[in-house]
Amino acid sequence: MGSLKNPHTASASAANAIETESNEEAAKFEMAISATQFGKFNYCLFLLSVPGAWTIVFEVTTMSYVFPAAQCDLDLSLHDKGLLNASAYFGMISGGCLWGFLSDTLGRKKIMITTYLLDGLMVIISGFSQNFTMLFTCKFLGGFFSCGAGSALISHLLEFHSAKYRARVQMLRGVFGMSFGTIILPLLGLLILPADINMEISNHFVLHSWNVYLLTCAIPPLLSGIIFIFLPESPKFLMTVGRNEEALALFEKIYSCNTGKNKEDFPIKLLVDETRHDKANEKKHGGRVTPNRTKMQALREGCQQIRPICFPPYLQYIILVTTIQSFCMLSIQTLRLWLPQIFQSINDYQHYNNGTADLCSMLKMINPIQSPSSTCSVNFSSSVYINTMIVASISVTGYITIAVLINKVGKKLLIALSCFSSGVFALSIFFAQNTATVLSLSSLFLTLGAIALTIIITVIVDFFPTTQRSFTIAVVMVLGRVAAMIGNVIFPLLLEAGCAPPFIVVGSLLIVSALLTILLPNTDLKPLE
Repeated sequence: MGSLKNPHTASASAANAIETESNEEAAKFEMAISATQFGKFNYCLFLLSVPGAWTIVFEVTTMSYVFPAAQCDLDLSLHDKGLLNASAYFGMISGGCLWGFLSDTLGRKKIMITTYLLDGLMVIISGFSQNFTMLFTCKFLGGFFSCGAGSALISHLLEFHSAKYRARVQMLRGVFGMSFGTIILPLLGLLILPADINMEISNHFVLHSWNVYLLTCAIPPLLSGIIFIFLPESPKFLMTVGRNEEALALFEKIYSCNTGKNKEDFPIKLLVDETRHDKANEKKHGGRVTPNRTKMQALREGCQQIRPICFPPYLQYIILVTTIQSFCMLSIQTLRLWLPQIFQSINDYQHYNNGTADLCSMLKMINPIQSPSSTCSVNFSSSVYINTMIVASISVTGYITIAVLINKVGKKLLIALSCFSSGVFALSIFFAQNTATVLSLSSLFLTLGAIALTIIITVIVDFFPTTQRSFTIAVVMVLGRVAAMIGNVIFPLLLEAGCAPPFIVVGSLLIVSALLTILLPNTDLKPLE
């Protein structure tokens, strides 16, 4: 009889064994997403995200191509152009933190659908603008909505990929999103803007070619808003808020799509409960997430979720990343948005003087040309659009090369090399003596600078946890856009001060950014938190 066991003890032991086994089988996000493999689902998701990536490019860049066509219709001065270039950044600064907060609390999908559709509406209204004030207001509101879509899109896309592919996908997003978007804009401009369109609807309401151009640019945000209605929520976000059943079902679907096998064959049956938190950390810094919380709970807890970024180890890194991002954004986005105007001034000089000269002499033509009769006139040239397409095309090669090298070389080294080289090329533009040299140097400057900006976002995604990821991206991007806005406003002032100051400021800030990169953490192949 002594060998017989108490049935209650045996049952308890069996239950403990089952619980232990289940706990051992519970998979973290990185293990689960890796088990889905990489295949058709990832390709489809990436391609469907491309119009969303174009939206941000279109929002901040369209004015650069509208200026030559609209400067006479709207009587734009050099300072008006600076304000219009900065208008979208004004909006992005106003809405960035709000949309980042809502994305981390309510989910990526809802925010993307809402903001893409509203941005599309603003772009359509801007297409009917008849004066500077209306155009500035629409661009401001477009920036306000598009920044929410942008930060949510980055988190959403990268949260569908394992550490092995995350950095490469971000670089390819730069190719298909940034570079191709930057190629398409001047291509549309080349097709639409030179056209003699004067649709007079009333005495005070006339649609010109640049109005049609802006209306065409509403396609990407509207298309993206519709696309994301049918796409799933991020599995990492689902796990973070305790919706593990939905996350597991999504992992199974991705696995089945990528491998062609049945969903039941997915090797992972249980996911880690990420809503279990360290009580000490919660008391000290906040960050509680209630499983299956309501929207009101999410909003209340959202304020606590973002508190940890105000404390070590996150605080010093968000300050560092923000500083690097701001210096890069001021330099790259300022010169990028003024580049079409620079090419236009070169073309105007060659047209009106029947020859070429050094860059400083040609930049004096950056203001609208006045004919002897004081009538504003515009000199359209396909070379302006072709040059900007060449610049963007070269960046495609750079992005693809870095996508191959990024896991081998490392993010920190690539950021440092890209920033330093980009700064040197920016300084060199000042010494250019002809169009070909300006084109070559600006292509290398923008390609390397854009690569650095893209990798910085990957570092943020890797280092910061899901409950702060979109908000952190939003904060960094907002402050970066503040810098870009300042750059676009002061660029005309720097030009008036002389030919050298714009290029010295841009180049110097990038070189400083390269030096600050030494202090960044190493996030190569780091699992998502």
